[in-house]
Amino acid sequence: MTSAAERLAANMNLGTLSRATELKKRFFFLISALIVYRIGTYIPVPGIDPHILAEIFAKNQGGVLGMFNMLSGGALQRMTIFALAVMPYISASIILQILTVAVPQLASMKKEGEAGRRRINQFTRYGTVVLSAFQGYGIAVGLQNMTGAHGSAVLNPGAFFLFTTTVTLTGGTLFLMWLGEQITARGIGNGISMIIFTGIIANLPNAIGRTFELGRTGVISTPLIFLIILIVLGLITTIVFVERAQRRVVIQYPKRQQGNKMFGGESTHMPLKLNTSGVIPPIFASSILLFPLTIASFHAGQGNGILQSIATYLAHGQPLYIVAYVSLIIFFSFFYTSIVFNPAETADNLKKNGGFIAGIRPGQQTAEYLDYVLTRLTAVGSLYIALVCVMPEIFIAKYSVPFQLGGTGLLIVVNVAIDFSTQVQSHLFAHQYEGLIRKAKLKGKLK
Repeated sequence: MTSAAERLAANMNLGTLSRATELKKRFFFLISALIVYRIGTYIPVPGIDPHILAEIFAKNQGGVLGMFNMLSGGALQRMTIFALAVMPYISASIILQILTVAVPQLASMKKEGEAGRRRINQFTRYGTVVLSAFQGYGIAVGLQNMTGAHGSAVLNPGAFFLFTTTVTLTGGTLFLMWLGEQITARGIGNGISMIIFTGIIANLPNAIGRTFELGRTGVISTPLIFLIILIVLGLITTIVFVERAQRRVVIQYPKRQQGNKMFGGESTHMPLKLNTSGVIPPIFASSILLFPLTIASFHAGQGNGILQSIATYLAHGQPLYIVAYVSLIIFFSFFYTSIVFNPAETADNLKKNGGFIAGIRPGQQTAEYLDYVLTRLTAVGSLYIALVCVMPEIFIAKYSVPFQLGGTGLLIVVNVAIDFSTQVQSHLFAHQYEGLIRKAKLKGKLK
């Protein structure tokens, strides 16, 4: 009996060790992939004078350009191979998701399961190539037109520079897209979100240092710095609270008799999050604003005309920017929620499994009730996201507070951190559950 107990303990220890090793492998792969990403944000595009580029960027870092630089982890400011970051991939994902709703062929493809999802992902990759090439060429043309106090930002402008820059930036985005897919499959968390998260976190110490430097030089007062700290802490607390908030719809199952035994009769709940879309709306909204205005932001201050007007109107704190940003956030909140949760399909599944909501008839009425509840939740959630993302704009516009301390950056960081911790806990719970099953089987053999 003693030897059997020893074998049981040995098997449990080996199982725990193997499960911990698997989680460690995923974690180390995640860290290694993110290190590769950060190294790439320091490899510059050939043929550019970094000093002149830094001078021009310092004059034009407001508005859309500054947010793009935040989402790229500072790669845009240094004009590196990852300057486009994953924004073309996100834009392609937006287009494909809209087409899945509008085009019947893509809608039916989405219902095919894993095979359909792989085909849609392939179309997304093709779209990423096209958008990356288009944006890369636009940035290359913009770079050739950028001049500082000491000359042009491009050392040897011409067709060769346009070609090499377009290929380099496109290749950098495609590599990040591949890296994000590898992180999702072999690491922990969503790969694209982790890349954006890492870029923001990497520049956060510098952003905090710049904020205190503004206080030291007298640009902003000491009480205002404390107010900014309190607002940031308040935003983080609010984000954590709201992201954990959910409406629990009680689902009941009737009793049924099989032979001499009664089954069912229990009740459970369907959790509907207050913010179902997570960080998708601000990221999508940012990518939509960035796509047509990347070149315009580079040209800001370089001459008159429509580009100058666009860059001026879309600066932080301007009414047009705030209205456009809030409108896009609200739209994508409802749009993404409608994609990830289908009330009619959920109602059908409940009806097939015998589940129902008390006081609501199964089928169409259940779908209408779920749609009603979800619409109200999404309305509150979208306004929450818009408020969190737009409220710090006054500090960014008036006091030049770094973007990493803004609502969008904090929302992304906190959401990705919550998702990361949730996935780690899921891995651990799954391993513990497997260990309990193995332990029960071994105990059965010992009896």
